[in-house]
Formats: sequence, structure tokens, C-alpha cells
Amino acid sequence: MKTLFNSAVLVLVLSLHLPAADTPSGPPWEGLPMVGTAGHGHAYPGATVPFGMVQISPDTPKRGWDGSSGYHYSDSIILGFTHTHLAGTGCGCLGDVLLMPTVGKVSLNAGPPGQGYESRFSHAKEHARPGDYAVFLDDPKIAVELTATERCGFHSYTFPESDEAHIVLDLVHNVGNDPVEASLTVEGNDTISGYRISNGWGGRREIYFVIQFSKPFASFGIEQDGQRVAEGTREGKGKNIKGFVDYATKEKERVLVKVGIS
Repeated sequence: MKTLFNSAVLVLVLSLHLPAADTPSGPPWEGLPMVGTAGHGHAYPGATVPFGMVQISPDTPKRGWDGSSGYHYSDSIILGFTHTHLAGTGCGCLGDVLLMPTVGKVSLNAGPPGQGYESRFSHAKEHARPGDYAVFLDDPKIAVELTATERCGFHSYTFPESDEAHIVLDLVHNVGNDPVEASLTVEGNDTISGYRISNGWGGRREIYFVIQFSKPFASFGIEQDGQRVAEGTREGKGKNIKGFVDYATKEKERVLVKVGIS
């Protein structure tokens, strides 16, 4: 008992000499999803729910060991936002169904910024909380917010005023897995459905999706294995499939996008 008492006193005395911890400026969970996104952490900062099929998060260019989750804090470029991610594996896979809002001449190639759909960003304009991720894309000047349910990723894009606003859909993009076959179908003027089959570290995988837009798009386009299909064609199928939808937007106009996967 005496030994236990002495140990307690020692701990108390030592604690009195420890420097006080800084008081957090925000709630304790602010920034928590960023833990492990640098170094060799292999984590992603995006939104998910416990045991959810969807992990909606930004993808950056870094690949290999440190980029296996699709995102790395050292990067300053965002390629787009995908709906499936691994955490802590050290092996890259997933990164399914990439969406990216853009402004200007439409491009279905990732980059570089100003020539493709990728964009620069800064961590000063990036915020992550459990179940919620937000970032400002510097090149198209678009504010992005993401959240998720078990099977659905929810996007909010706040556009500047533009007659050339677009949302790109890239079914070729991946995080360490190779495309085998993909398909997309444009249904009406507010829905796209399709699937993507890939093969990689996690084995052969099939993912099906439906995308719904809050604002009907004015027009659309599809690229099939590197070739733009005829205008008005509503379906694309092949190994490498990409597409886009077009809008005219007002200043600070918000377009919402729901993506369900199975």
C-alpha cells in the first residue's frame, strides 16, 4: 500500500512540472480524418460511415507505397473524387467512379492544371471532420463538399458564373487496379448509370453505380477507348470509358450529385 501511495505522489509531482497542453481551437474531432494521411500512414481524409460501402474522398497524384489510399498530404493537386478507398493497407486498389467539377474547355485527361480536369488546392482551404470533407479547387474556383451514407456518396459543387461548367466522370481512373471493362448510360437529362470491372491487388471486382444530378444538364459527351462517340449517343462501353455533363451556372450556384454504388 505504501509503495502504491508513493507512486501516486510521484506521478502527481511530475505532472505539476509538465507543460500545459495547448487548448484546441475547435471541437476535438476537427481534422481527425487527416491523421495518417502523411508519411507512411496510408489513410484517406474523406467521408464514410461505420461499415459503409462508400468511402468518398479526394484522389491525388502520388501512387505506390505512400499513395496507396489514393491521397497523400504532400500533394497539392486533386485529380477528382472517388467513392471507394482502402486505409492502412500499403497496397493500392479501389478508387472507383471518379467525379470532378471543372470550368472552361472540357478535357477528359487529368492534367496538368489548366489543360486537364485536375486542380491545384491548398490545405488552408481544406477541412475534414468525421463524415464530412470540404475543399476549394483553385483552378476552376469551385467549392466542394462531400459526405456519405452506407451506399451513397453525396457531392456539393458550388460553381462560379460560367457558360462552360462541367462535371467529368472518369471510369478509367483507379488506385493501383487495372480497368477491364466499363459502361455508362445517360438516362434523360439528370441521371447516369453504369458499371466498372477492374483487376488488381484485391482481385477482380465489379462495381455498379447510379448518379443523379440536382440540376438537369444542358448537354453531355462520352469518350470510348480514347475516341469521342457521336454527339447524342447515350451509351458507351469498352475498357476505357469517360464522360461529362455540361451546365451554364450562375455565381455561387450549387449543383448536388448523389452516387449510389453496389
